[in-house]
Formats: sequence, structure tokens, C-alpha cells
Amino acid sequence: MSKRDTCEIYCYDEEKVNRIQGDLKTIDIVSLAQMLKAIADENRAKITYALCQDDELCVCDIANIVGVTVANASHHLRTLYKQGVVKFRKEGKLAFYSLDDEHIKQIMMIALAHQEEVKVNG
Repeated sequence: MSKRDTCEIYCYDEEKVNRIQGDLKTIDIVSLAQMLKAIADENRAKITYALCQDDELCVCDIANIVGVTVANASHHLRTLYKQGVVKFRKEGKLAFYSLDDEHIKQIMMIALAHQEEVKVNG
């Protein structure tokens, strides 16, 4: 860090700090961080993106899209399921996965749009 990107003196806005600290006590920030951490893995991000492109995919489809074994895809899908990112249903011997809800798709699309802006703006 340089002096340009940090405060040169220590001073804070007590009202803002107290308000935001109070807000933090009313939300489950730990679960939020865990959900984002689950998506942050490269293969799980690929799976989540794939499910943004199609409403529902079976484990075999996902494994082929990501380029991993069915066992590896299943492992990642279990993690995403535990964090509320995906849901699944069984149809005979097949397991189909989809995004838990539209918010997950919005998170991914916003993150991708932001990434593009960073590339363009440097």
C-alpha cells in the first residue's frame, strides 16, 4: 500500500460506523460469504454459469461441459447444493440440477458485466 490509497490520518464517522455495524448484526453475513466462496471455485463457477445458460442440466451434461468426471461434477454440485446455489430433482436414474432461484443468475450476470467493465476501463 502507498500513502495514496490509505488515510493519512485516523478519523472516522461514528454515526456511519454505528449504523453499518448495526446492519451487519441483522444479516447472516457468514452464510453469504460461504455462498460466494462456493461459487468462487473455478469449476463451480463454470457449473453455475452453465446453469445460467440452460434451465436444467443432468450431472452427465455438467461433467462434459466443465470437462471433469461425473464423480467430480457431483462433488461440486453437492457443495453448491449445500450453499443454496442449486437445487436438484431425480427422474428415474438421472439427477437434474438447476439454479436455486433467479438471484443466483443475477449475481453471475452482474459479476460478468463487472468483469467486462474492469477489462475495458483497466
